[in-house]
Parts: sequence; structure tokens; C-alpha cells
Amino acid sequence: MPAADQKEADSRPAESQPFQADVAKLLHLMVHSVYSDKSVFLRELIANAADACERLRYEAIAEPRLLGDDVKPRITLLLDADNRSLTVEDNGIGMSRAEMAEALGTIARSGTKAFLERIEAKQPDDETALIGRFGVGFYSAFMVAERVEVISRRAGTEQAWQWSSDGKGTFAISAVAPAEAPGRGTRVVLHLMDDAKSYAERLGVERLVKAQSGHVPVPISIVEKAGSAPAEISDGAALWAKPKAEIGAADYTDFYRSIAGQFDEPIATIHYRAEGRQDYTTLLFIPGARPFDLFDPDRKGRIKLYVKRVFITDEADILPRYLRFVRGLVDSADLALNVSREKIQESPLLAAIKKGAINRVLSELERLADKEPETYAKIWETFGAVLKEGIYEDFERRDQMLALARFKTTASGDAWRSLKDYVGALKTNQTAIYYLAGDDMARLKSSPHLEGFRARGIEVLLLPDPVDSFWAMPGTGFDGKPFKSVTQGAADLALIPRTDAAAPPAAGAEAAVADFLGFVKATLGDAVADVRASDRLTDSAVCLVASEGGPDRALERILAGAGRLASASKPILEVNPRHDIVVALAKLGDADRAFKEDAAHLLFDEARVLDGERPADAKLFSDRLGRLLGRGLR
Repeated sequence: MPAADQKEADSRPAESQPFQADVAKLLHLMVHSVYSDKSVFLRELIANAADACERLRYEAIAEPRLLGDDVKPRITLLLDADNRSLTVEDNGIGMSRAEMAEALGTIARSGTKAFLERIEAKQPDDETALIGRFGVGFYSAFMVAERVEVISRRAGTEQAWQWSSDGKGTFAISAVAPAEAPGRGTRVVLHLMDDAKSYAERLGVERLVKAQSGHVPVPISIVEKAGSAPAEISDGAALWAKPKAEIGAADYTDFYRSIAGQFDEPIATIHYRAEGRQDYTTLLFIPGARPFDLFDPDRKGRIKLYVKRVFITDEADILPRYLRFVRGLVDSADLALNVSREKIQESPLLAAIKKGAINRVLSELERLADKEPETYAKIWETFGAVLKEGIYEDFERRDQMLALARFKTTASGDAWRSLKDYVGALKTNQTAIYYLAGDDMARLKSSPHLEGFRARGIEVLLLPDPVDSFWAMPGTGFDGKPFKSVTQGAADLALIPRTDAAAPPAAGAEAAVADFLGFVKATLGDAVADVRASDRLTDSAVCLVASEGGPDRALERILAGAGRLASASKPILEVNPRHDIVVALAKLGDADRAFKEDAAHLLFDEARVLDGERPADAKLFSDRLGRLLGRGLR
């Protein structure tokens, strides 16, 4: 353009122009529908500034003069609480008048996206770290600002321009004196609404920057008020982007504490970069202590998602709920920061990242279980109750989760046992993996259901966590052996010889006991499904078991407590035919019928108490016990 024409153009008054879209509706949609959190505007402006610095770096490869004497990229935040304004300034590539009109005057047309398309056409493999791609993030500023001004000078030029708008349908572009513009780059001035004036206060702004944008690849400084010296609040370095050889254990621990909000040390660190169809970096930590929200009913994960070091969310659906104790982040180079970023979890790219991250975490757990069993035992001690949820929830990885599982058993003492250990110690003719589920380890260890198994040296898994009753169900198994509850169905122990010498029943006692069992069943009536002799009892007189087809006793109690069971099934009362009390009661005749009826009900209540329940009727229980004690005193 001739100098005279340029001078005339520069002296023209600012022209009001319409946005190239139905802006009144579109901006309203942007401000009120796209973002669920107003504070994301700062993330967006910093991301744009970082992009501008990256674009300058790229173009300066061919034209070094663009950098001049100002070679170090920077982003500066200027606060003015008195005038209720916030300024975001960078020394990046800047914009010409035409670029400003196109980039800021046409919503959803991003200069970054056009630039990316341009360089990809020339160098498809270039790894330019550009963040924004769809040009809508800038307009999030209108969620907090009643007016926005953008002053920019394109690198290598003298002329500066100002764009301004109230976000209600029009914008204006005018020339601005060079002295009032940055030497190079862009200055975005937000005149904040009254309810957004906190964004001009250092404490809140600094916190937001560190949480959302503390790892963008450009240093960020803050100027608290005019005339103050800039204070650097982010150095432009990201720990996860550094080579592992350059990161020490203390660095990892400090970073873990900063993102997890905990003060323990991580028991394991998983840091890797995936390259190929997806390009992303993952840095995950297994805590050394339980997070406070481990058993939160929402059971959400706490993995932070970044895209090219720009924070997106701290609740990304990266790991399944049974790995929710893992803390850390994923930084993707492929996901786009676009209008759907709040729903970015629906992206197929994220699904691939999720699969890779899950496999890597489980592989690390397998490695620790194999190579560092003491470390893995600590992990299982702390998080085993949560990991077992994966056996129930993740059908695809059930076998892998079962192999990772560790258990206390009737043979393990205080040590943990794997299912591989269990199967390797099966007794002759043992065809199942036996378990006992409940809610208290001490009660499980003293359960009468275990007596017959102990007498035969059969190991039983002791499962005290609520989830155990769900995954250890018929249909699941390990190494070809099904899981079977010792409180459900017949014990089927006759084919496995006892390791102790069981006393033979007294002559004629078997028939008398059989008659007594029939009497007990008739006395209890509908309270039980059946009364039968037990081969699982050796010391106790009675116990309750569930039928073969329904849920076991522990699961039934859980379902009933949650209101998920319309009516509980009737239990089966198993009686030890060798027990002295049972043998003595079987010898009583019809003259003691009333006493035998009281004894039958008391045996049933005893079984309920041993099973962790209350007597069926407390008043009747007390009356019967009183009559029994009275008989003994006579």
C-alpha cells in the first residue's frame, strides 16, 4: 500500500463492524452453555498467548529478525483491582489488522487452526506445540468482562491495532499509537463485571494459573499493580515432559504432593510417553496412604487431563473406579481444545489413552507383585478393598485382577496369599476354592462354618469387604476352579479325609439324632427351609447355611440392608450329629416334649447369633432361656 494511502488508513476513525455470524445468539450460547466454570477464561487466554509465542518461535526459524533483542517468550498478567481490570499480555507473534479482523471477528475461525493447516501442508511431521484449534476460547472472556480490548502488534511490523467489543454483536478495530502497544505480541484487557472483580486480585489469579496453566511451555509472570516488578509464578517447565533420567525421587515426591494434595510419599511412580497413533505422556502415582475420599459414594477418579500442558479437568475419565486411588495426569498432544472440551471424555482418542493407562497401571502392579512382593503387599493392604471391585466390574480383565488379588486365609496367619498359592495347595478330591464372606475378620475366623474345613486341612479364603460378596459368586473361578461359599449349599466334604481322628457316633445314636432333626424341623416350621445333619461342623452344635441356588448369607444380608431384596430366603439349619448336646437332646422322650421344643428354638437362635444376627424374637428367646435355666436348677 502506498505511504499516502497507509497514512490515510491509519487516520480513519474506528469502524464498527458486525461479527461474521449471528453473534447475539452465538455469543450467548458461548458464554452460558459451552463452559460450566467461568474461571476457564483465564486458561483460554493463557493458552492463546502460549500459542502466539509458539507461532513466533516457528516463524523465527526462517526469519530470525522477528525475535529482535527480545528472544525469550513470556506471558505477563497485569492486575488493577482499583479499576477492576485484568490484562493478559504476551510477546508472541501478534496480529495485523487483517488477522485481527479474521481471528476475532469471525467466531470459530482460529488463526491457530489455519496456521496449523498451513505448516502441516509443508511439513506434516512438524511437532509444533499449538494448543487452540477452533477459535472459540477467546470469547469465554465475556463471561467475566463487560468489555474486552485487544491491542496487538505483528512481529516485524511497526503498526499496532486495537480491537474492542462488549460482546453483544459488534466490534471495532482502530489504529493505535505504537507507544501504547506492546513492542511485539498481544495485550488483552478485560474490564471486569462487578461480580468478577476477584479476578483482579493476586491470590485468586495466581491460584488459578498454577492449577490450570502452570505447565504451559512459556514462563508466566504477574504484576500486582502498576509500577510493581513482575513476579514469576510459572517457569514454563513441565516435570512430566522432562526425561526420566533428569528427575529425582524428591522431584517426583514434591510433584505428587502438589497434585494429590497429600503429604505422604508415593509407593510407586509410573512415568512414560506413548508415541505412535496417539502421542501422550502419563505420570501416575500410587499413594502410600489412603486418600480421604477413597470410599466416596461417587467413586470418581482424580486424574488430571492436560492438552499440550494446558489443564482441562481434574476428573478425567482415564482410569476405572477400581483404580480411583491413583493420582497423576495425562498430557495429550492429539486431543483438541475446542468447543466440546468440557465433554472431551467422549473422544475416541481419550478412549485409547484410557486403555493404555489402565494396562500400564496393571502391568506395574503385576511387576511389583512378582519382583517386589513386600511393596505390593503394602499396596494391597492399603487399596485391596478397592482393587477387588475390578474383579466384579471389569469383566475383560477379571482373570488379571484375580491374579493380582491377595487374601487372608485360614492357613495364612497374618500373611497374604494369592489364588495361585491357594490352588497349588488344594487337597486331594478338592474341586472348589472355598471362601467365607462377612463384615468382620475376627468373626470370620471364629465362624463354625470353618470347623469341618479345618478338620480336613482345607484352606478357606476369609473375605471381610462388602464387595467380596459380589465378585465371589457362582460362575466365577480361577484356574478352572469355581468359587464356593462355605455358608451355601452342602459342604460336600465326605470325599476329603479328616486330618484328625473323629470319634464314631455312639451305638444307636444315629437313628435317634435323625428323629430329633425331624422333630426340630417340625418345631421350627416355616422359619427354616430344612434341618439336616452337617459334615462341616466339628465343635459347634449348629450353624445356618444358604440354599445351593440363591445368594450366600453375607450377600443376602447386604442386599436386604440396601432394600434390594423383597424377602430373604429361608435358611437351612445344619446340626452337628456328634455334638454332646444334640446327642443328649435326641435321647429325651415325649415326656420332655416342651423342653425339646424350647431347645429347638434356642438352637436356631444360637445359629443366628453365630451368624451375626439377633434372635428371631428377643422376648421368646428370653422366656425359653429362663425355662431352660430353671430346669437346670431344679
